[in-house]
Amino acid sequence: MHNLSSILLLAAAIACAPSLIDAQSTAVKPGAATQAAPAQPAATDPAIIPADRQASKEELSRLFTVMRIREQFENSMRALPSMLQQQIKAQARQITSSLPEDQRLTTQQQADIDKLTQKYMDKAIHLYPVEEMLGDMSDIYQRYLSRTDVEAFIAFYSSQPGQDLLNIQPVIMKQYMPLVMKRTQERTKALTDEMTKDVTDVIKASTAATPPAAAPAPAPAPQPK
Repeated sequence: MHNLSSILLLAAAIACAPSLIDAQSTAVKPGAATQAAPAQPAATDPAIIPADRQASKEELSRLFTVMRIREQFENSMRALPSMLQQQIKAQARQITSSLPEDQRLTTQQQADIDKLTQKYMDKAIHLYPVEEMLGDMSDIYQRYLSRTDVEAFIAFYSSQPGQDLLNIQPVIMKQYMPLVMKRTQERTKALTDEMTKDVTDVIKASTAATPPAAAPAPAPAPQPK
């Protein structure tokens, strides 16, 4: 079931990623009115905000509310069971089709396994509750976003442009994710084909460079007694 929980966390992360990115790239901080900030070198380890400048848990809760992060997490949780069920059924069909006829599951056995699978899917969905996700996220936000930053983000996402951005995100993601899958599948296949060819060439070159083993010397003829 490790794979199920991994899918769960990945889907949750994907669900909120657009909002998190937009919050940091689109929100206008006080004093930055209309002038774009100059590009800064990427920091490998951003400084932690001093405790007296950190946003409170209540302020971060307000930020998560206007950014609709809870809603996005909960929507992902609702969508996961059908996603997991489709993947598990596809894997089960692949395994079953490779078995000899006398080893394939009976109808009753398949029904029992489906029931058991559903039980563990339900457990996987609740391994990391939404409330705990938000709590963990709040701890991290608190380290790197000042109170002033959070107030600016709340102001932006409470505004009409901020709400418009949140409204359009599901439409964008619905069109974008199939494109991501298509591009990834195409390029993964090309990369795999290229790697397979290179590995084959290395094996051939290695084989050609190895001299054939010498034939064993014939056994000496038996001496007459």
